[in-house]
Amino acid sequence: MAEALAVTLGATRKLIYGEIKPQIEALVEGETDLIANLANVAAVLKEAFGFFWVGFYLGKGGEFVLGPFQGPIACTRIPFNKGVCGHAYTTRETVIVPDVDKFPGHIACASASRSEIVVPIFASNGQVFGVLDVDSDQVDDFTEVDREGLEQIIRILERAIQGHTHPVLDE
Repeated sequence: MAEALAVTLGATRKLIYGEIKPQIEALVEGETDLIANLANVAAVLKEAFGFFWVGFYLGKGGEFVLGPFQGPIACTRIPFNKGVCGHAYTTRETVIVPDVDKFPGHIACASASRSEIVVPIFASNGQVFGVLDVDSDQVDDFTEVDREGLEQIIRILERAIQGHTHPVLDE
């Protein structure tokens, strides 16, 4: 795939998710390195939607450690039982937070973050090994369209890494 992203300017998020899914599939196809794939997916999501912050946290030693991301400097470590990322980890479900100031235990890595969506990532053994974390500087910015679109993108990533070894996956 070319190193360019093609999206329709001014399109709905649903349409943009539909446009970027095959492009993400092409980016990760044949690439076995987890970090390379996560970095490219973060870049695609940031470029396609202009979200405030897009990144991955990977489970290591009983906590999440910052992985590839696009946006301002972020929290480096998050305990599995803290914040929105921890909630997605413990519930094993996508979490949409319309207003981070109203989420008990929210970890404010950036004061400009106003809403958030976090999608768990599963290893082939069914364990959560990481999360996709997307922040917006707008309150109530994420909907079921984002949940569906981001979960589909995570399934693409999960398929791409199945059967490959990586320290994060092998802990």
